[in-house]
Amino acid sequence: MATATSAPAQLSDEQLVEVLGLIEGADSIELKLTVPESGQRATARALDLDPLEAQIRQVFFFDTPELALNAAGVVARARRIQGKASDSVVKLRPVIPTELPAELRRTPGFGVEVDAMPGGFVCSASLKGKLGTTDVRSAVGGDTPLRKLFTKEQRSFFEAHAPEGLQLDDLAVLGPIFVLKLKWSPKEFRRPMVAELWLYPDGSRILELSTKCETNEAFDVAAQARAFLSSKGVDLSGAQQTKTKTALEFFSNELSAG
Repeated sequence: MATATSAPAQLSDEQLVEVLGLIEGADSIELKLTVPESGQRATARALDLDPLEAQIRQVFFFDTPELALNAAGVVARARRIQGKASDSVVKLRPVIPTELPAELRRTPGFGVEVDAMPGGFVCSASLKGKLGTTDVRSAVGGDTPLRKLFTKEQRSFFEAHAPEGLQLDDLAVLGPIFVLKLKWSPKEFRRPMVAELWLYPDGSRILELSTKCETNEAFDVAAQARAFLSSKGVDLSGAQQTKTKTALEFFSNELSAG
């Protein structure tokens, strides 16, 4: 049931002005493209993606069954990562970088990033925290409170933007989603790229290709990435899908049906 936005369109002059302002105040930019399911196998072959080199991840979101947190623009998430420590994040979007408190921007683990995709963009602020390898499993299994997955700074960030009265321990566990993440550096592109395959419980999939760059090189890198992917026959015109929204809606519907 992977949901999709409308087919990509050119940004208007007003949108270009807006995104330029956001990029100027951001810490980084991530260029993203989702590939339609019908083209995912061909894309994997064209880019020579080896699934055995991918890192396995297990992603959990936390929200109310009605997605009240998401409606407020807040995302709370935790991940288990193969061969690495787990992590958590509290994310707020959309944001305007110049309106964020300077003290918050100096907080370790805090970052502002513009996600840009064909026909759209969003600026988000994220506060990340590191976890032990067993912390996430303990919390989602009900052995420890969900708030233990988040640092004091993350909890403060959450409380400042979540609906009034909503606490982390009040949230339902939405997940898991299994993710295969593969990093590689194509010779023809000469920049690191990432492929993420999100596997949803209903059998649907989202394949996202991305690359990060500095804010002052966003448009040059976007043009290079587009040329590289086009040369490999990757479909750049498909409707763009959102990984988080798809996951939240799937598990929200599952909780409602239950």
